[in-house]
Amino acid sequence: MSLFDLTGKVAIVTGSSKGIGKAIAEELAAQGARVVISSRKQEVCDEVAAAINAEHGEGSAIAIAASISDKAQLADLFARSREQLGPVDILVCNAATNPYYGSMDGIEDDQFRKVLDNNILSNHWLIQLALPDMRERKDGAIIVISSIGGLRGSPTIGAYNVSKAADFQLVRNYAVENGQHGVRVNAIAPGLVKTDFARALWENPKALEMTEARLPMRRIGEPRDIAGAAVYLASPAAKWTTGQMVVVDGGATI
Repeated sequence: MSLFDLTGKVAIVTGSSKGIGKAIAEELAAQGARVVISSRKQEVCDEVAAAINAEHGEGSAIAIAASISDKAQLADLFARSREQLGPVDILVCNAATNPYYGSMDGIEDDQFRKVLDNNILSNHWLIQLALPDMRERKDGAIIVISSIGGLRGSPTIGAYNVSKAADFQLVRNYAVENGQHGVRVNAIAPGLVKTDFARALWENPKALEMTEARLPMRRIGEPRDIAGAAVYLASPAAKWTTGQMVVVDGGATI
């Protein structure tokens, strides 16, 4: 059996109607997992699930809309996933937000709280919801999509970077607590990836050219570049990997 075989596994991927989350869901399904597509809007989730089912067979994906800012909706996401597919084996916390660009000394309290709530607290809620079944089965993989922004400061996305640094510690702490239960908790730290979320950072051709010239691999990432790391961390190949932060950035941090 392949080290990357996910046949029969159930995976929830938040923020999976587009971008990195969608690519991860597609690649998990390609390895045999049954995936739950989730973001705020049901219709876009339905479209992604339908495309995955068309490619990998009916039952490969279902769509359940949920807002990461609403704890009750996340609880409903897990309840409905369990009802339709069974207990969750893989959780990918991908959805995040960044409502503010500029110096941290200009951010409003409500903006800062939104960043912290959606990028840290929601991941904490999701992990809490995933753990009971994973602990009972003595097996499970939890993946938080963080960012290389959590490794350095920024004059424009400082609050976002603070939240992403906190995600690294969230992962480490949950890994310490749950390794004894066979549950692995890891993070992926992408560099600049061509997604709608990061559009402001790559849609300017001149700025993009300058950015890519500084990267050892001379290009920014595509969503699928991140999906392979998620497949690894979700699979038996990573059976002895926990509490880690996997940087996937085309060499930006080196």
